[in-house]
Amino acid sequence: MSAAMRRRAVLALPYAWLTLFFLVPFMIVLKISLAESVIGIPPYTALLATDGWQLHVSGESYRRLASDDLYALAYLNAIKFAGVSTVFCLLLGYPLAYGIVRAPRRWRSLLLLLVILPFWTSFLIRVYAWIGLLSGNGVINNTLLALGLVHQPLTLLNNAFAIYVGIVYSYLPFMVLPLYAQLEKLDPALLEAAADLGCRPWRAFCRVTLPLSLPGIAAGALLVFIPAVGEFVIPDLLGGPNTLMIGKVLWDEFFANHDWPMAASVAVAMLAVLILPMGFIRRLLQGETA
Repeated sequence: MSAAMRRRAVLALPYAWLTLFFLVPFMIVLKISLAESVIGIPPYTALLATDGWQLHVSGESYRRLASDDLYALAYLNAIKFAGVSTVFCLLLGYPLAYGIVRAPRRWRSLLLLLVILPFWTSFLIRVYAWIGLLSGNGVINNTLLALGLVHQPLTLLNNAFAIYVGIVYSYLPFMVLPLYAQLEKLDPALLEAAADLGCRPWRAFCRVTLPLSLPGIAAGALLVFIPAVGEFVIPDLLGGPNTLMIGKVLWDEFFANHDWPMAASVAVAMLAVLILPMGFIRRLLQGETA
């Protein structure tokens, strides 16, 4: 077998994986989005009628999606929450990853373990734990009242603050780990050379460390932003019933309204929204590495 054939054989496995677990499910969702909602099992019309082999395509779901301001507001809210949470994760995660890299080597494994440790607990249980912390009679309010810092419980739950706390807490490790992997590869001799040339530590960080860590920042931002856009559990449990995010809208369309074509069109549009930041960051990285 030639070298070219071996390379194709190695690449065939990930392509087959993507085709089976991404492309095929996406095509199924796209097919449902082009159907019409009906009462039955399944609750949508067939795309290809077997009686005359006629193609029945409906764009009603996409027309409603474009005309109803509810969906646009849900998308904007989701992007806002995900974007702000990604920035907070970066502001917290970069110093944390940098500190782990600069720590003695014998401590790095333990520090990384502490970052990964929350994943050993159920995601749902960790979100429920924040309800006990942020509620009116929770740990935080009781502590503040006992210390005399406040005279009545603060409203920390069922608002945007609780959503930001939940998302940042849940997805912070996804920012720390790629940043650590990128910073750990940097050669310390680069900073020593910058210092020998008269560069102060902060200037050396801005001119050397930060630019070289951009791939880690981009990877961490994508790992946080993409799942946060479609988040459902955190807004539902910590944000309260009035929180409008696209993940909750998607859930309601599927399970409350039983409108599968509408829910599928929402999912397809959400994928289109997520492709934009991925393409932008890819172009940014290509410009940095050129």
